[in-house]
Amino acid sequence: MSMLQDIQEVFYSQEDLAQIANRLGHQISHDYKDRNLLIVSVLKGSVIFMADLMRSITIPCKIDFITASSYHAGTESSGKVSVTDELSVKDVHGYDILIVEDILDTGRTLQKLSDIFNKKGAASVKICTLLDKPERRDPSVRIKPTYVGAEVRNEFVVGYGLDFDQKYRNLPFIGILKPEVYNTETQNEEESH
Repeated sequence: MSMLQDIQEVFYSQEDLAQIANRLGHQISHDYKDRNLLIVSVLKGSVIFMADLMRSITIPCKIDFITASSYHAGTESSGKVSVTDELSVKDVHGYDILIVEDILDTGRTLQKLSDIFNKKGAASVKICTLLDKPERRDPSVRIKPTYVGAEVRNEFVVGYGLDFDQKYRNLPFIGILKPEVYNTETQNEEESH
């Protein structure tokens, strides 16, 4: 069975995504010249974007990873953000942190991470998101991304790191998942409980 049959429409091609990573990488390189940049990838979704973005950044920087989520296995945010791993860089004082995320949806996860890094004394905390879905933003969230690859409408997208129930991350493009795929999976889960 091919994953492609579950895709309703290709939203961003491989070529589109390469251009986005290049554009953002050059802008970040310009903005953070002579700064102490620490790029933090939010696992697991941003790892593919992070890899491409890093290769487009031309200034010295450190990278690290953190695991945080509010989705778990469904298509709707649970509203509860869990941070399950800490950075390997223990002291973030003096670092300009750039959080790299696959998609900015409700904003709760990125708000929590920003608050954590600010409390720990980072010199600055900014956000770079591959996709922004402003229609879904929680009104109580105060953050705004500094770097945005592209905006997406309120559709469930997968590929290039984005998943549904841990699947579809390995698609080389971003596509809209057919609603019957996640509706069927959600229904099957509910029936099995």
